[in-house]
Amino acid sequence: MNFLSDTTAPAHPDLIEAIAAANRDFAPSYGADPVSARVEAQLKAIFETDLKVLFAVSGTASNALALSVLCPSHGAILCHDEAHIHRDERGAPEFFTGGGKLIPLPGDHAKIGMDGLERALAEIPEGFVHTSPVRVLSLSNLSESGTAYTPSEVRERAGRVKDRPALVHMDGARFANALVTLGCSPAELTWKAGVNALCFGATKNGALGAEAVILFPSVMDRFEELQARQKRAGHMAPKMRFMAAQFEAWLRDDLWLDLARTANARAKTLADGFRCVDGAEVLHPVDGNEIFVRLDEAIAAKMRDAGAQFYQWPDGSARFVTSWCTTKAEIVATLAAI
Repeated sequence: MNFLSDTTAPAHPDLIEAIAAANRDFAPSYGADPVSARVEAQLKAIFETDLKVLFAVSGTASNALALSVLCPSHGAILCHDEAHIHRDERGAPEFFTGGGKLIPLPGDHAKIGMDGLERALAEIPEGFVHTSPVRVLSLSNLSESGTAYTPSEVRERAGRVKDRPALVHMDGARFANALVTLGCSPAELTWKAGVNALCFGATKNGALGAEAVILFPSVMDRFEELQARQKRAGHMAPKMRFMAAQFEAWLRDDLWLDLARTANARAKTLADGFRCVDGAEVLHPVDGNEIFVRLDEAIAAKMRDAGAQFYQWPDGSARFVTSWCTTKAEIVATLAAI
C-alpha cells in the first residue's frame, strides 16, 4: 500500500512495450526521428492548435528550461509560495534563467489568490528600475495541494499579467489529473485561457520517465533557443525517440486520461473514507490524486502497522498519493486498518 508518490509507481506495460518497439532499428538522434514527429502531430490534434514540443527527462528540467526562454535574467516569475518551482527544484529556475527572481504569492489550497496577485502587481510597477519586472506568471495544475485551477481561474489570472508584458507558464506535472476532474478540453485549460507554455508531465501518470515542454503559437519562435538551452544544460537526450515512444503510447486511445481517472477515483474513495473517521481531517479539496489529511498519531500508527506508506508533509499533515495502478483492495485495506 504505497501512497508515497505517483513517481514510485511502475510504468504502464503499454509504454514499456512502446520503448521496446522503438528499439528495433536505427533512427535519427536528438528528436529528429519519426516517432517524435508523430507525437508532435498527436499533440497538435489534442490541443487543437499548432505547437512545438521538446522532450525532457524530468519535471524540474522541463520547468527550468521552459522558464529560461520565457523570463529574462533581470525579470521576475510570480508563483505560489508552495509551488514546486519555488520549494522543490533547488533553485533550478533561477539557475537556468541566469538570475530570474521567483516571487512567491499566497493563496488558499496552493492556488494563487487574486488578492495576492493584485498586491504583487501593485508593489512591482512596470518600468521601476529598482524592482525586477514581472515577466512570467507560473501556475501549477494540479497545485501542490492537489487542487485544480479551472479554465476561468486560469484566464482570470493570465488576464491580469498580459499587459506587463508577461507570459504564462503552467507546471502540468499532474495536468491529466486536473483535466479529467474539470471535464474540459486540453485547449480550454491552456492556450485558450492564456497559457503560453505548458510543461506536460507523463512520468507521474504511467511513464518510465518522459516530460514535454509545449510551446503554443505565441511563443513558438523561442523553440530554437529552447533547444539550444537544453543542449547547453546537458539535457538533450541523444536517443530521444524512447521518450517520444512513451508519449505516443500514452496518448493513443486516451490512455493518459484513463490512467488519470483511475488514480483520481482511488483518491476520492480514500478521501471519502477519511472523512468518516474521527481523528482524520482532509485539509484540501481532492481534485486529483493527492490527499492531504491531518491524522491523530494513533491512526497514523495503525496505518503504518498495516503496511501503508505515506509522506509526512512539512505542515505536519500526511500526504497520500494514488497512482494509475492503485487498487481498490489497497484502499479497502488502508481504511480497514483505521
